[in-house]
Amino acid sequence: MEIGIIIGLAIVVVILVLVFWVVGIYNGLVRARNAYKNAWAQVDVQVKRRHDLIPNIVQIAKGSLVHERSTLEAVIQARSQAVNAQSAASAAPGDPGAMQALAEGENMLTQAMGRFIALTENYPDLKANQTLLQAMEDLRSTENKVAFARQAFNDGVMFYNNKREVFPASMIAGPFGFTEAALFEIEDPEEREAPQVDLGLPDYPA
Repeated sequence: MEIGIIIGLAIVVVILVLVFWVVGIYNGLVRARNAYKNAWAQVDVQVKRRHDLIPNIVQIAKGSLVHERSTLEAVIQARSQAVNAQSAASAAPGDPGAMQALAEGENMLTQAMGRFIALTENYPDLKANQTLLQAMEDLRSTENKVAFARQAFNDGVMFYNNKREVFPASMIAGPFGFTEAALFEIEDPEEREAPQVDLGLPDYPA
């Protein structure tokens, strides 16, 4: 009788240990997932600010670029697509499809802005326009903030993915719905750099 009780208690203890073990791993995965989603919030803020700045820049330059309608329209269209991609990514941070669409949208917008800014070099009045200079400085600053925020998000995603893939977490990640998260990657890093043009802006130390 006593042996049966001891065995029963031992089984209960083992079960409790297993339960706490699973709960501990589960909570760790939840914290890691929440961490990268929280990091995404800052990416979202900065990308949105980038999208908000671009129409102002286009509007400032519009009067001087009356013969460059196709370039202006390309910027606005690319921005619209990037905004839609951002909205989808914000609804599902880390989702592979959403991250890919956002990366493509941002690349297209950067390329369109690059062509737009290159045109301003041919217009002395724009290069001397203080309002445009300030707007471009704001854009450059925002681009840097996007890069930093994106790196923090990617670091969080990498930590989460590593955590879910290593044993023993890998045993419960799938059954509990902890799917792999995607990085916010840029296909061509050079294209994603802030558009550069000499508008007389002072250089600041990194």
